[in-house]
Amino acid sequence: MPDYDYYKEALKNVTKPCAFLNLDVLAENIHDITGKSNNKKIRIASKSIRSVAVLKTILNASPVFQGIMCFTADEAVYLNGHGFDDLLIAYPVWDTYHLKQIAKLRRDNHIITVMIDSIEHIDRLEKAAKAEHCTFLVCIDIDLSSDFFGLHFGVHRSPIKTLEHAMAIINRATGSNYLQIDGVMGYEAQIAGVTDNDPNQKAKNNVIRFLKRKSSAELIKKRDMIIKAIKRKGISLRFVNGGGTGSLHQTSRETEVTEVTVGSGFFNPGLFDYYQAFKRQPAVGFAIEITRIPTSHIYTCSGGGYIASGATGHDKQPHVYLPEGAKLIANEGAGEVQTPIYYAGKIQLTHGDPIIMRHSKAGELCERFHYLHLIQNGRIIGKYTTYRGDNQCFL
Repeated sequence: MPDYDYYKEALKNVTKPCAFLNLDVLAENIHDITGKSNNKKIRIASKSIRSVAVLKTILNASPVFQGIMCFTADEAVYLNGHGFDDLLIAYPVWDTYHLKQIAKLRRDNHIITVMIDSIEHIDRLEKAAKAEHCTFLVCIDIDLSSDFFGLHFGVHRSPIKTLEHAMAIINRATGSNYLQIDGVMGYEAQIAGVTDNDPNQKAKNNVIRFLKRKSSAELIKKRDMIIKAIKRKGISLRFVNGGGTGSLHQTSRETEVTEVTVGSGFFNPGLFDYYQAFKRQPAVGFAIEITRIPTSHIYTCSGGGYIASGATGHDKQPHVYLPEGAKLIANEGAGEVQTPIYYAGKIQLTHGDPIIMRHSKAGELCERFHYLHLIQNGRIIGKYTTYRGDNQCFL
């Protein structure tokens, strides 16, 4: 495993703050993910990557990887312009301009699939399709969250919570001359996206693991029931999508699932240290530079305040990775223009030395940097642009 001296030497001539991608670790993570696919296709979640070059690197690594799950319509259009096809937009598109863009690509027979979960979505797509003389490919997003003891365990995503509701949407879409049902998706966020091995909350870990087991049994049954009901109607689905990095080991074993989405597992951000069923090395991180030493054991660095989205808390701050034993200061945290680091270890730190950090999430780091500097065999061999480096901002 690369240590502090490894990254210090590799990044010595790179202006900081900087983000980096360790290609050797990325290759290991790709190999591990393909090995856990259980012969299912893996769709790459672009939200967790946000770099065209990295997406291409992963897709070219194995035939297991097929298709991209995008997070916005304009991102899908942008990726299509870079040669990507089989693009599933994970969230409903409502904006008229974006629907026109997708319609143009559909007229040229590109595989761009949009998400629906309501009659309103169907009505909106039909209106756009009539105006643009096209047929939209649609994916039905079913809700796989659970409600236990008055607790909503999952995310507030799709309103399709029952077989009856799912079939009502399916029947309406099937009867449309402007829509073609392409697939079904169910994202078990409470399994894939909730940590259950945080050393700072051992009691809570046990509760979450119990809820995960209970919810898993429920959602597997629900997904199986809905997909079989769709097939009984004679509807042929190109894909049934499920899962995420944190549930790959489980979702890939489901018979009715044809593909599993993975994103964060390639980079392995800080949050993923806290999953019981997931252990990989971090491929992506960032380095900040010591510019002040205000007192003994305090090293103040330039930049560093790259906070992750979601419910705010300690776990959404970036993590100090190296040197081992270094940590943020509780009453300051990671700052907008400077970040103080406490370190009392054996390595002699001084002005100009780097502190190696990890973002809490995966792709969000790329919104703060133009490049990912590529490290291989302990040295910089080039750089990949991020979406930001390509002058793109999709949300």
